[in-house]
This record gives sequence, structure tokens and C-alpha cells, in this order.
Amino acid sequence: MITIPAPPSKSQTHRAFILAALAAGVSRVLRPLESDDTQRTRDCLTALGARIHPIEGGYRVEAIPPVRPAHPVELAVGESGTTCRLITAVAAALPGTYRISGAGRMHLRPIAPLTDALERLGVGVHFEGAPGCPPLRLTSRGFLQSHTALDVAESSQYLSALLLAAPLSPQGLTVDITSAAIASWPYAHLTLEAMAQAGVPVTISQRQGHGFAPLSPAAVPQAPAQTLRFCVPAGHSYRAGDFLVEGDWSSASYFLAAGILGQVPVAVTGLRPQSLQADRALVDILNTMGGRVEVREDRVTAYPSRLHGAELSMGACPDIVPTVAMLAAAAHGTTRIRDAAHLRLKESDRIAAVVDGLTRLGVCAQPTPDGMIIHGGIQNTSPVELATFGDHRLAMSLCLAELLGARPMLDTPGCVAKSFPHFWELWETVRRANAEEHRA
Repeated sequence: MITIPAPPSKSQTHRAFILAALAAGVSRVLRPLESDDTQRTRDCLTALGARIHPIEGGYRVEAIPPVRPAHPVELAVGESGTTCRLITAVAAALPGTYRISGAGRMHLRPIAPLTDALERLGVGVHFEGAPGCPPLRLTSRGFLQSHTALDVAESSQYLSALLLAAPLSPQGLTVDITSAAIASWPYAHLTLEAMAQAGVPVTISQRQGHGFAPLSPAAVPQAPAQTLRFCVPAGHSYRAGDFLVEGDWSSASYFLAAGILGQVPVAVTGLRPQSLQADRALVDILNTMGGRVEVREDRVTAYPSRLHGAELSMGACPDIVPTVAMLAAAAHGTTRIRDAAHLRLKESDRIAAVVDGLTRLGVCAQPTPDGMIIHGGIQNTSPVELATFGDHRLAMSLCLAELLGARPMLDTPGCVAKSFPHFWELWETVRRANAEEHRA
């Protein structure tokens, strides 16, 4: 059996640094993920005035000071969509002038639903290039209103961004949802959990007749999104303390899939079975497809299994679609992945990019407006050049083809540094163990 330690959660690392930087006093972020994306968030918080210093096991964080600089502040988010959205709202809640710019596809990734909501709060927004996309300039005197409306059909990060920034508003903040659905709700639920642990409650209510009734976070996915209201009451501020980051289910997905597809079981340690992370859904997906997975408090173990195709709704967990697509390529029968149209707005057009990789591997796959259809069976056992489109999750998922007899050659394997800089070192452990098993 192969044992792999789960890297820290990227989603939680972003949130932990932001909470620590907004909590008055001194905090510690412990066991954070070290990656290109999380470095961008630290850099932006430093530019906003936080003092972040490495310590054993993490970082010491001194809060952003209340006195704001008179000069415009440059916030470079690189290719990190999470940094871009969360930092945009945090900066907008702080009086000042800010320029937010990115790299790569970031200047093609939409942010207009968030900036529309910020404009309703009195923030000035100017787009320098493509309308509704970075780079953009914010001119703010803080949130001047206590109520806004928000479309979250593309991303729940817009909601997370506003909620994280809400305690900076002296009058509190109420957000009404206007879209028919909330994309990737579990990520927003993760934000609510992190805020509550830092001392700031978020109340959820649902419109009923002429009033609103309380609603639990667990009931949100079943409620019509446009009836929902999120409220952060005035008078609450984040509590300084220790922010401990749990293991990352997204990054673990590649190794759990390797346990299913390879000849050697893989155990991933450091995952919290009760986690609110969206990609915890991989366990249910594997069960649906016939995979054998064992979940314990200290580890999750995946065993070599014969899979069958399935109908999979993946709107809540789009980051593991590339991994699930590779599982589907090995499955008997047809798999349909649906409800994930927002994949086209990631680091790559992840619907087109995944289908491109599968097709090059000899798999029959077709894109659909909100996902893809995959007919199991890899036909290519010779060396094949595969494009990652600079997308870290695509690169890590495509290497799974090695366990199915293919010989993939990736054009930019280094793009994994965006979320998992040490991926290839750990992957070599899987590769070597399977090679030894094959020789035996």
C-alpha cells in the first residue's frame, strides 16, 4: 500500500490568511498550503498593510491597520481566481484606491457580478480592458450601504468575497441572491464555517410571503437560490487567534483515483471525513461508479476497482471533474458529467480541455453545454503529447493515464505549482510502486 499525506487545503488557506489579516491583533495561520496561488493572497494582504512573517509551522499575521495609504495600491493576483475575487471585495471595503491585475487567462475571467454588487454598496469600479474582467480599478470610501444584490450563477466565490469583507462595514451587510442557482455552494458553506470559527456569524433566511424565515446552511442546496438572503449583522469583528488548515480533498483526488486505477491501494492521510470541502464528494462518486473506498478518521484508502459509467451532477464540485473524467475513461460503459457549465471559466476552458486530452488518449468523449459524455476505454498505449493549457488540475489528472497503459507527455508539467508544488515528487511514489507491482 502507498501512503500519501494530503497537502493543506488551498481554499482554506486563502480564507485563513484573509481572516487573520482582518482580525484585530496578531494571529497565526498554521499548516497553510505553500503554492503560487496562496502566495498571491499573502502578497495582496501585505500590500493592503498586513504584516505576515514565517514562523515554525506557518505564519504570524498582524492585522491590516485602520489608517489607509493615500497612494493607489497595486494588487497583483496572478492567475489565482480565488485571490482575485476575495481580495477585490476586501479591498473595496477599505477606503482607498486599488488596482487589481492578473496574468494569463485572468484578464478573461469574469468578475462583473461581484463588482456590480460592490457598486451598489457605493464603490467606484473602472475596467481597464475587457468589460467585466480584470484589470480593474476600485475607488472606495468603504461600504456606504448595508444592502446589495448578487448573482452567483457563475461562482459562489462572489458570495464568499462579500461575506468575508462584511465585518469591515460599520452598518453590517445584507446580500440578496438574484440568480436561479448558487454555483459550488459547498465553498460558500466553507466560508461561513471559517467566519463562525473566527467569531462572526452569518445568518441565512428564505423569503416566504412578505417576510423571511431562518434557514440552515445544510438546507441551502434544496432552496430556490433567488429566495435566499445572507446577513452579517453590524457590530461583529473577527477574533484573532490560530487558524489551522485541514488537508485538501481536491489535491487528494488524484491519489485516490490512482488507488482505484492502479494495481496498488493508496491511502491518503490528513483528510477530515466531515469536511465541508466540496471535493469530499469524490468518495460518493467513487461509490456510485463501483469503486472501493474506505474512510476512517485518520485516512482515506482507495483500492483497485473495476468501475462502471454513471450519470454525475458535478455543479457543486467542479474542481474534481478532470479527475472524474479520467476515472470515466477507465470505466465500463458511458459516463455523463453535467451541471458544470462554469468549468469553461477556469484556468482553461476545462470542458474543452478535458475532452481534448481524452480524445488524444483515444477515448471517445464529447463536450456538452454543461459538461461532457465519456465512453470508457483508452486506446493509446504509445507516447502521446498532451496539452495542459497551463491548467494545474488538468496536468495532475492527465498523469492518471499512465496507470491505464498510456504514455502521456505533458507540455507544461510545472503548472502544478499553482496549487500543488510537490505533486510530481509524490506522484513518483505512485509510479514506482505500480511499476514494481507490475514486474512482480
